[in-house]
Amino acid sequence: MTKMIRVPDEYHAWVAAHNRDDETMFETLRRLTREPDPEELVGILSSEEVEEARAAAERFGGRDEDRLERAREAFEE
Repeated sequence: MTKMIRVPDEYHAWVAAHNRDDETMFETLRRLTREPDPEELVGILSSEEVEEARAAAERFGGRDEDRLERAREAFEE
């Protein structure tokens, strides 16, 4: 089944600009909206940058859980 969606002209232009010669628009959207293949990321970050990113993710993750709990409590009141 095919569905049609409406997107702003600017978004369509952005997707079209990333469209590869051998791709349909659907294939381009799938590629752009999925997480990157881990093999494509090898070597991009140094070991130090990886450790910094992990530490930042851990700090953010904990803070996010606290915010979520406070939001739940606010809606329960």
